Amino acid sequence: MKNIIPKGLVVSCQALKDEPLYGGNTIPKMALAAKQGGAVGIRANTVRDINAIHRITEGSLPIIGLIKKVYCDSPVYITPTLKEVKALIRSECDVIALDATRRKRPCGVTLQTLVGYIREHSEKAIMADCATYEDAMEADALGFDYISTTMRSYTEDTAGFIIPDPEFCARLLDDVKHATVVAEGGINSFAALRSVLDAGIDHVIIGAAITRPQVITRVFVNVLESHPTFMGK
Repeated sequence: MKNIIPKGLVVSCQALKDEPLYGGNTIPKMALAAKQGGAVGIRANTVRDINAIHRITEGSLPIIGLIKKVYCDSPVYITPTLKEVKALIRSECDVIALDATRRKRPCGVTLQTLVGYIREHSEKAIMADCATYEDAMEADALGFDYISTTMRSYTEDTAGFIIPDPEFCARLLDDVKHATVVAEGGINSFAALRSVLDAGIDHVIIGAAITRPQVITRVFVNVLESHPTFMGK
C-alpha cells in the first residue's frame, strides 16, 4: 500500500459551479491558507483546481484529486468513469479518489476496472469513498491505499445515518487489513472531531466546516434566529 498522506488533517477545498467561491483563484488560495494553518494535505475537485493548488503550494502538500461528474444512468458522481480517471492520472494529484460504493456505475464500468487501470498506468495512490462496511471490505480486497467514510449517510442505504460515526470508524480500523482508514463527513465541531480521534482514527478530512462560508454562516444564523432575543420579532 502507498503511504502518501501523513497523519493529521486534510482540508477539502471545493466549490461547485452554483457556489460563490467557484472559479478564479479562490480555491487555490484557500488551500494555501489551509497549509498555513497546518493541514497535511488537500482534497480537491477538477483538474483545474488540482493543478492550481499544486502550483500555489509548490507541490508541498499531497493532493487527493477527484472529478465530480453526474451521469443520467447512475447515482455515482465522484470519479465515476474511465474518462475522469484518465484526466486525474494526467493531473498533479497524488491520490485519486473514487466512489467505492457497490452501486451501479455509469457506462457499465466496474470499480475493479478503474482500480486496475490506475495501477497499470500511474504510480498514484487510490482512495475509496465508502458508505458501508461491505463497501470498505470490498475496497480493501481490491487493494485501495485509503478507505474513507466519505459517502456514509449520502447513499440510499445509509440515508439518515448520523455522521461522523465513531463506531463505524472503529469497526473499519479493526477489520480493514491493508488500507489506511480515513474519517470524512459530518466533522463540523471539536466534539465531532474528538469522537473519531477517540475511535482511533489519525487521518481526518474536513471540508464544509472550514471551506464553505455559506454553510458556516447558515449554522450561526440558525442559532441566532432560534434564540429568544430574535424569536417573535
